[in-house]
Amino acid sequence: MKKIALLLFLLNSAFLFAQKEVSGLVKDKSGNPLPGVNIVEKGTSNGVSTDFEGSFRIKVKEGATLVFSYVGFTTVEKIASGDKINIVLSENDGQVLNDVVVVGSRNAKRTVVNSAVPIDVINVKDVTTQSGKIEINQLLQYVAPSFNANKQSGSDGADHVDPASLRGMGPDQTLVLINGKRRHQSSLINLFGTRGRGNTGTDLNAIPAASIKRIEILRDGASAQYGSDAIAGVINIVTNDNVDELTGSVTYGVFNTHAKGEFLPGTPNTKGFRLDQNGNGNSYGKDQDFDGGSVRVAANYGTGIGSKGGYVNVTGEFLSKNKTLRPAYDFRKGFGDAEMTGVNLFANLAIPISDKTEFYAFGGSNFRDTDAYAFTRNDGERVVESVYPGGYTPRITSKINDNSIAAGIRTESSGGWKFDLSNTFGKNKFQYDIKGTINASLEEKSPHEFDAGGHSLLQNTTNFDISKNYESVLSGLNIAFGAEFRVEQFEIFAGEEGSYATYDTDGKPITDPTTQSAPIDPVTGEPRPGGSQGFPGYSPANEVNKDRTNFSLYTDAELDVTEAWMVSGALRFENYSDFGSTLNGKLASRLKITDHINARGSISTGFRAPSLAQIYYNLRFTNFNASGATEVLLAPNDSPVTRAFGIEKLNEEKAVNASLGFTASFGDFTATIDGYYIQVKDRIVLTGYFDASSLNLGVSEAQFFANGVDTSTHGLDLVFSWKKTFDFGQFGATLVGNINDMKIDKVKNGTLDEAIFFGKREKAFLLASAPDNKFGLNLTYAKNKFDAGLAFTRFSKVVLVDYADEDDVYNPRLITDLTVGYQFTKSLKLTLGSNNLFNVYPTKQDEQGNTEAGGYWDAVQMGFSGAYYYARLGFNF
Repeated sequence: MKKIALLLFLLNSAFLFAQKEVSGLVKDKSGNPLPGVNIVEKGTSNGVSTDFEGSFRIKVKEGATLVFSYVGFTTVEKIASGDKINIVLSENDGQVLNDVVVVGSRNAKRTVVNSAVPIDVINVKDVTTQSGKIEINQLLQYVAPSFNANKQSGSDGADHVDPASLRGMGPDQTLVLINGKRRHQSSLINLFGTRGRGNTGTDLNAIPAASIKRIEILRDGASAQYGSDAIAGVINIVTNDNVDELTGSVTYGVFNTHAKGEFLPGTPNTKGFRLDQNGNGNSYGKDQDFDGGSVRVAANYGTGIGSKGGYVNVTGEFLSKNKTLRPAYDFRKGFGDAEMTGVNLFANLAIPISDKTEFYAFGGSNFRDTDAYAFTRNDGERVVESVYPGGYTPRITSKINDNSIAAGIRTESSGGWKFDLSNTFGKNKFQYDIKGTINASLEEKSPHEFDAGGHSLLQNTTNFDISKNYESVLSGLNIAFGAEFRVEQFEIFAGEEGSYATYDTDGKPITDPTTQSAPIDPVTGEPRPGGSQGFPGYSPANEVNKDRTNFSLYTDAELDVTEAWMVSGALRFENYSDFGSTLNGKLASRLKITDHINARGSISTGFRAPSLAQIYYNLRFTNFNASGATEVLLAPNDSPVTRAFGIEKLNEEKAVNASLGFTASFGDFTATIDGYYIQVKDRIVLTGYFDASSLNLGVSEAQFFANGVDTSTHGLDLVFSWKKTFDFGQFGATLVGNINDMKIDKVKNGTLDEAIFFGKREKAFLLASAPDNKFGLNLTYAKNKFDAGLAFTRFSKVVLVDYADEDDVYNPRLITDLTVGYQFTKSLKLTLGSNNLFNVYPTKQDEQGNTEAGGYWDAVQMGFSGAYYYARLGFNF
């Protein structure tokens, strides 16, 4: 045994002595350092990336071959024959398909470190292999300083599509691009109990994480460059283009149900409990220690096409997640994350037509089948005792289809002009099915499940872009201009009759209230309401099929006056068929103060067109709180009811953005600090509930969309990063932070009562979308086949206002994530970890049940499901 141990020691020593440290610098042909270049010891998983100055340091075996690769540049292999290796990478001039799309600049040579505006570049492969997050929103929540996303409960469709935002702006004030092309939004508009109330947004979770190479987040106003929705910034998702490699993973995880012992009287108090959906959904079943079990299976594969660098890269992803159930108030039995089954497909391809011309296409299809809790109906609240004795908890289920395809041709002339003609189509369809419910006006005859209809949004965008780089003009000039034509269509389609109709005592739909009446509820003494409880179906009266067009022209230029000083400007004209024209501009500059420090800044105007959903959405629904239930009409903006209350036609939101920042790079340490100011006038908001009982609308209250408030936001983004390799392993530390202060400057209520139009409660919802601060510290360690990560995320205080007009204060919380991984073979890696390791929950609120969501907690930054434990097996062949 001693001989074997000695032999192993000698072999290991020989291996260590056979290693050598190699360092160097990677630049482009112009002598500019290239940050983020991947350097891998060929045939191994041993690798590093260059820092902001293009420097690297790596330990390799004697005689090893190093592979240098960077998107848009030719891959280079070099034998590590000395201690120093300096590499010059050449751009792929003959393969346009590999051109880099850097958001925030149309200069293909512009890198993150020398840009005039703050840009985060997130390597999704690194993030997904070192984290238990399985959806894009949750990934970005913990790695991007000013990104915020929340899980919801009891919030109608928002349980199924997470609202997300940048710098505290609305979900619809961030533009999303895929490979530089505009992505369509979701057809869902956030209405009840959510952040981003009254906003639509882009469903990032419809894009499989396994299909993404990197995510570029431009944290700066960019309407002058990219058009509507870019008030807060731009998220550009760059998809995989690798070939001859099969990668993927299988992940399983569960939540800890032990919510710090905060259980209600009469419910199990030793373990987590289940809502009994086999009964009436109002009683508790078998205890469980864990819930919310999730399985995610993902695979990505690419193969070459032809001999000139063509490729096709395909991703498939399957996700299945069970509900979580957390303690709720006595009147609210169901509270927790929704159940979901989803299938995601995405493809990306490029086929060279000639040396400088290529055809490209990308697109995908996402299907989700979801199941979420609605509010519990207790005795006297839309309850038919003979059907649901004691009450019931309806469930809102949905089928979401999200499809997109983009195709185009890129070419370059002999004179260096680059042309790009493309068309991008996307459609989101949201279908509601309400289960475990009842139409109370049908009493015992009512079905318990209804097709409630739904909504869809279609968007088709045609782009023509032209650009050219002049290296001989001063230190370099890049000009670009182009045109865009976009068509949008929003539709609401009706459900089955029983989901929206009210029936008389003979079981016939009420069409004439003067001769027909609904059965009387023996408890309340009031007529029984119609429609499916939990979520009312859309009726033919709600149906909408509206469209509009938009035409825009833009131009921008970037001039390197000297190697140290760069200035840029952009101008964009837009014309909408439904509200008119707008003109926006932007100026930005970057100054290299020293070899290690840059200063940068920008000022711009911006806008966001009202979405078709905000203009035309309408619904009759039941609003529940601790005081009971009321019937509400959300009237469309163009309706006589809206005009009767003095609400004017919706116009675009108008913004002014300014930023000033610094970047620094000293060897293994880099830092960026960026301050910003965003002023938005005529923000579109959802009002409170106005008394409508005298209007003979069949409802008690009404609410509307309106250009209702002006806001101003000051903030600061911080990113500090350090990475260093020692003999005993590679260490990394990243500190990210966002400090944000939003003020409501003016409420534009006209002659209406401000307390109702946009009162204390609605103001709190808007401000909660802009938390005061968020800080994250991420620590990593790697040695040979072992790696580990430890992350601390601090979420700031959030204040909401409940139905009793009292503050619900959610105190700051510190969340800890831990992950450890081991590379068993070149092809297989096992990762174990926990998100929210110490099972931290938001602050518990008062037991009167006045919170918006009706649970012990609300939908605050950190979520309400507690600790999540997971295991992942990753593969690479």
